[in-house]
Amino acid sequence: MWRRIRPAEAAPVHTVTLVAALAAGLTTAVVLGEGMGPGLLLAALPAMVAAYAAARAAGRKARPWSLVWAAGCVALLTVPALRDAAWPSTLAILAAVLLAALALHGTRRWPGVLLGPLGFVDSAVTGVGWAWAGVRARGGGAGRERWVPVAKAAVVAVVLLIVFGALFASADAAFADLLGGLSPDIPVAEGPWRILLFLLGTVLALAFARTAAAPHRWDRMKRTPGKARSRVEWSLPLIVLNLLFAGFNAVQLAVLFGGYDTVLERTGLTYAEYARQGFWQLLWATVFVLGVIALALRWAPRGGAGDRRLVRSVLGTLCLLTLVVVASAVRRMDLYVDAYGLTRLRLSVVTMELWLGLVIVLLMAAGIAGGRWLARAVVGSAAATVLAFGLLSPDGIIAESNVTRYEQDGKLDLAYLRDLSADAAPYLDRLPEPRRSCALMGIRDQLREAEEAPWYATSLGEYRARAILRDRPVTATARECALLGAYGGRSE
Repeated sequence: MWRRIRPAEAAPVHTVTLVAALAAGLTTAVVLGEGMGPGLLLAALPAMVAAYAAARAAGRKARPWSLVWAAGCVALLTVPALRDAAWPSTLAILAAVLLAALALHGTRRWPGVLLGPLGFVDSAVTGVGWAWAGVRARGGGAGRERWVPVAKAAVVAVVLLIVFGALFASADAAFADLLGGLSPDIPVAEGPWRILLFLLGTVLALAFARTAAAPHRWDRMKRTPGKARSRVEWSLPLIVLNLLFAGFNAVQLAVLFGGYDTVLERTGLTYAEYARQGFWQLLWATVFVLGVIALALRWAPRGGAGDRRLVRSVLGTLCLLTLVVVASAVRRMDLYVDAYGLTRLRLSVVTMELWLGLVIVLLMAAGIAGGRWLARAVVGSAAATVLAFGLLSPDGIIAESNVTRYEQDGKLDLAYLRDLSADAAPYLDRLPEPRRSCALMGIRDQLREAEEAPWYATSLGEYRARAILRDRPVTATARECALLGAYGGRSE
């Protein structure tokens, strides 16, 4: 199997690919040493150029889906430039790696979707050897005549920039200030760290280029179907499961129309306890249903048109009933948020539940129209969800929800709001004093620890927070904030 999916021998590396890989390493060392921000996208662009040049040299043509994945990868890498919070940025980076694997490998089936990112590990090892062979081939003869003039010209250009840039900076203070803001200030003590970043950026760029030149052939992996079962053996457990789902959904509808007060009176639970009690179980039920459907399709009867109709009707019913479970889970979380406010965990899990509901809808569509596109649709929906999650600023949503809740009923968890990222500052700024200062105090301390980062390491959320705190500084004292519960003592 490994010999079947191993990439073919890559064509010799081109000079453009080598230069772009070195540029990716240099950009990584310069702009990522002080944080992410727009610098991550700046470091990724030369790596994309290296991959594109390697693919063109190998004679590969960009397919429409590869262009879609590449565009999605670029869009996801803008999230760290916009958001200060680490959790949506981390999700966006992981999703970008997945889309990059799909774009470079050109896979369309589940093995490639699941294993594609692992191909970068092998390409990182072989890519270094591939690049070294290209450098050695250019060490003499005709190759030397091509790259030596380019190297000389690059050295001369750098010298001219340094000399005349220094002269202009000493001649005009405004130009010197502009040049100082645009160019990085790298302390000597950070030399080993910058070298490590340079090597990491170069190796990753070579891995992407090597993959683009000769991708792993994941679609050659053969997946043997499971043994087909008889109609009764296959359908009986699923029909029983459908009846169980139908009974549960009937209770949910009865609660919806009968009102929560009656249920709370009978069960003895509080409003929030009833909402919290079932959400996690319903979330896991949705996840388990996806596993049940995958196994059911593997062992489904395949005798003819009648078997196909049976499979579609039974699994379609299960999907419809599961959508009601998804709606019930989301409603329960909505009730819990009304009682206790919105947090990162609650927002994350309800977003995941909604995405699982979308996957259920895609499965239903695949059952009607065929499932050749299902793997790409699931990946695309996941990437779109992560992108929307980051662009909408989850910490901002949480802060706005809690501030609105305070304006309506006077309840506010200052201890939790103090731990939000700088993305929450525009919404926390709406609070009255001294609660505003207490809520922003944590963000102020975070920004002080980070100091004033250069533009390529500063997200839009951090920039806005600094502007707010500069115009309207924190005025409350630690004692005032402690009395309001900002350190966990109480929650209003």
